[in-house]
Amino acid sequence: MLHNLLSQYLKKVEIVVIALENTHIEHYVEEILTEYRINLQIKIRFADGNLLELNEAIILELEQIEYLNYRYHYQDKQNNMIFRYDNAPHFPNLSNFPHHKHLSNQVISSIKPLMTNVIQEANNYSG
Repeated sequence: MLHNLLSQYLKKVEIVVIALENTHIEHYVEEILTEYRINLQIKIRFADGNLLELNEAIILELEQIEYLNYRYHYQDKQNNMIFRYDNAPHFPNLSNFPHHKHLSNQVISSIKPLMTNVIQEANNYSG
């Protein structure tokens, strides 16, 4: 049985994804590993051909959701990256290490955004 906090989180994400218009959900997998550990993988294709890939590995610790890793990658229909948020530890000089955002020509410091906010950011870009 999945812990209630994780179940609520998955429901919030699902509601945002279902509410999207002019999109095609190419992939949506909620992988429940234990009561306290999940992986979430989503691919959303927008009407303009752009693709948003969302990946999270989540664990519940001390009644708090913790993100083991995440990657939110948004690209145009020619497969050119528009932006990507992730926490891969390869930019130790950035102030919010390991959290950062890739743009087409630079990498900037970032906090970890909510997946639902990234979905909205991509939707606004494609809209």
